[in-house]
Amino acid sequence: MAVPKQRQTKSRRDKRRAHLKMKPVKLSKCPKCGEPILAHHYCSECGFYNGKEAIDVLAKLTKREKKRVQKEQQEKEKIKQKKAKGLDMGEMSKK
Repeated sequence: MAVPKQRQTKSRRDKRRAHLKMKPVKLSKCPKCGEPILAHHYCSECGFYNGKEAIDVLAKLTKREKKRVQKEQQEKEKIKQKKAKGLDMGEMSKK
């Protein structure tokens, strides 16, 4: 059995381990709801993957939770539409 003659230095050990560092997780935005998701995974918030509904997220929830989530999704949609639309004259005068 091979036995090293001398102990390896810390610098040699660390050079060997240099490429073993952890890389940060790359997240992308869900095109429907805007939540951060992993690439090639369905969105846990809205259940969509690649523009199609993959999982019915609301089916697992109770009736009260369903109403709350639907309301939140509608508010997000309204905010998204307002951002895309821009400010109209009524909103500009309020600000």
